[in-house]
Amino acid sequence: MKFADITQRLTGLGSAKWAVHSRGRALAREGRDIVELTIGEPDVPPVDALMEDAATAMRAGRMGYSDGRGEPGLRAALARRYTESTGRDIHPDQVMCLPGTQTSLFTALMGITQEGDEVLVGDPMYATYEGCIRASGAAMVPVPLDPENGFRMKAADIEARITPRSRVIMLNTPHNPTGAVLTRQDVQEIGAVARKHDLWILSDEVYEELIFDGVPFASPLAEPDLAERVVIVSSISKSHAAPGFRSGWAIGSLEFIEALLPLSETMLFGSQPFLADATAAAVSAPSSVAPGMRQRFAARAGYIATRLEAESALSVSRPQAGMFALIDISSTGMDAESYAFDLLETAGVAVMPGTSFGLSLDTWVRVALTASDDAIEAACDRMIAHAAARVHETA
Repeated sequence: MKFADITQRLTGLGSAKWAVHSRGRALAREGRDIVELTIGEPDVPPVDALMEDAATAMRAGRMGYSDGRGEPGLRAALARRYTESTGRDIHPDQVMCLPGTQTSLFTALMGITQEGDEVLVGDPMYATYEGCIRASGAAMVPVPLDPENGFRMKAADIEARITPRSRVIMLNTPHNPTGAVLTRQDVQEIGAVARKHDLWILSDEVYEELIFDGVPFASPLAEPDLAERVVIVSSISKSHAAPGFRSGWAIGSLEFIEALLPLSETMLFGSQPFLADATAAAVSAPSSVAPGMRQRFAARAGYIATRLEAESALSVSRPQAGMFALIDISSTGMDAESYAFDLLETAGVAVMPGTSFGLSLDTWVRVALTASDDAIEAACDRMIAHAAARVHETA
């Protein structure tokens, strides 16, 4: 039988990137002692109030069909939140509610790109970005993120890769997998490039509430001169420790929302009203679980860096935000995928090879900071011993 071209465009861009994670889970089921540092899932459950709000709304009968844009109460709550945070007047009609950040990204890219277009995106990048870009037929143009610049995207590096086919600059701040946070100057310089070449800016800001102490946040949505070309996406998955709720949103111009509405309605025709009610309550105040996660993740990143750099030749890029840290494993003489599989099979630690997030991380691995302190300590012990053994073998 014949399949649509989209299936070919997405070949190898799904679960294949998570092969080490899947192997680690399989070994654990066989009884092996595996420290899993692959998945970035919050280390606490959602607060009781969030679950109670959803249950209360269900008991009140909020289980019917929803408005295709999203429930009015949630759109109003998000408009108030972003009006306050950006200093711009964000109207509820500029908000579209979708099931999570992933669906929001996919929908936005399907609405603003097509075959023949190019999307400029930082390399490294979150593992699903390439699939989201290629789904519409657009091509991904990687923009290398330099570790010497803290993995922050540079406007000059973007402009050097712009062609007549360029359509979108895709940002992720705070960034996964590096934990880098763009400065306002970064955002303004990138915005100037977007204006000069008439490009969209699509910004994934799902880690906004997980920025470590002392690091300011800057969004292109806050820049009035970018209003017509900026779309931001986010959700409560990370900030409120509720990835299973699949409650997210996209915010852009009125023109953007009107153009995307038929696509959203054709695909989903609204999200669950009871989840919308719970989300509206959640986003109306700062998350109560985010401060604890910020503190724990920052502390774990510091612990990993201190241990590995003092006791091995491995080095760590300290994140400014988020749930992950990157480890430079070049001293082992192994590439990222070989290292990740070897570490798993011989030392029982599951990490993500950097190449799951882009070709530029061929000598890096990503570790999740969401494991317990005891698990992080055990992983460091094993990684230090593993690195010593590999260095000895190559000596």
